[in-house]
Parts: sequence; C-alpha cells; structure tokens
Amino acid sequence: MMPINLILADDQLLFRKGLCALLNELRGINVIAEASHGKDLLTLLENPANIPDVILMDLNMPVLNGIDATEIIHKQYPHIKVIALSIYDEEAYITRIIEKGASGYLIKNAEPEEVEKAIREVVKSGFYFNEHILSAIKKKAVAGKKQLSFNAGQGIDISGREIDVLRLICKEYTASEIAAKLYISIRTVDGHRQKLLDKTGARNTAGLVLYAVKSQLVEIDF
Repeated sequence: MMPINLILADDQLLFRKGLCALLNELRGINVIAEASHGKDLLTLLENPANIPDVILMDLNMPVLNGIDATEIIHKQYPHIKVIALSIYDEEAYITRIIEKGASGYLIKNAEPEEVEKAIREVVKSGFYFNEHILSAIKKKAVAGKKQLSFNAGQGIDISGREIDVLRLICKEYTASEIAAKLYISIRTVDGHRQKLLDKTGARNTAGLVLYAVKSQLVEIDF
C-alpha cells in the first residue's frame, strides 16, 4: 500500500504541531509539510516535491483563508483531496466549503481515530462525512430550507443507472466495486460519475453525496 502524503494548514501553532505529531505516528500517513495560512500553502505547492494526496485545511486562517485556498487548489490541483477543519458544524459552512471543492469536513474536536478514518476514506472513496454532518444536512433539506447552489432539486434528468451509481457512491463503494456490483466496466462507472458531475454542477464526489442527500434522491441510513 502506498503511503498517504499529507499537508496540514492551520494558523494555530500548538494545534498544528500536536496534530502533526499524532498523524506521523499513524501507519502509512506522512506529514510532508505544514502551512500557517493559505498563501503559505500555495507557495509550498509550487514545489512538485510538496504535492500531497490530502490537505487538512483550517477554514479560518489569516492572509488567505481556507475556503478561498480550497477553491484555488481545486482548480489548480484537482487530484488533491482537501478535508476542511472547522469549529462549526452548521450546514451553511459545510455546504460552502464542499461547493469550493473540499472532499470532507471535520470538526476540530474530533477524536484522533476519526481524523485517521477521514484521511483514509477520502483517498479510498473520494469523500468523508460523519453521521452527525450528514444528519444535519438531511434535516436542513427535509425542512425545505437552503438548497445547494449547484442545481439541487431543479428537475435534473438523471437516469436510473446514474441513480444506481450515485447510491453506491454514497455507500462509499469504489469505482471497481461499483463496476463489479452492477456488472459494468470501471470505464462505464467513471462515465456515469462524470455525467452526474456535469448534470449537478458538483465539483467532486463529496459534492455528489451532498447533492444526493439534500435533494433526497438517495436514502442514507445513519
């Protein structure tokens, strides 16, 4: 198994150093660099040796905040998975950062085991939300309040097969696992996923999961 290379971006030095020490003790996870704000992070990424698989990104940083930095990184380095770190668990914060291209969302008081799980899940499945986050999003959708800006619930024509693929994506199946389950090729799975991204305007797998939950296309058990 290839090691997961990671960068941690957070302006709180004590928190950053403590989390780095914890992460470096985990099997197969290497913290290759640290950044104190978004601009510092973008400078690091200019060096090919510093390109990570995952970035843990604090949302509230000086100079360049995590939300704007995530948007830039998603455009310039779309293969990098960004996990947002925040003290807030409101639906509005979650939706905003996912719309900018993040692949996951963690509350800063998360248990160490959950941080490790989030890192491994975004690499494996392309997204990570815990039950609390998904439940908050679902309750907001059921209440008929704020909808996703990327066309959720606006009469998008999604085929039955695309719904099948979306349902399995939400259950954290990989492309190869979806292909085996639906008796189709991985290339066909990737094609359906791309069509879903194009139709919904979602930026990545995490965006598709948010779309599915908020538009109530897929039932997710908590």
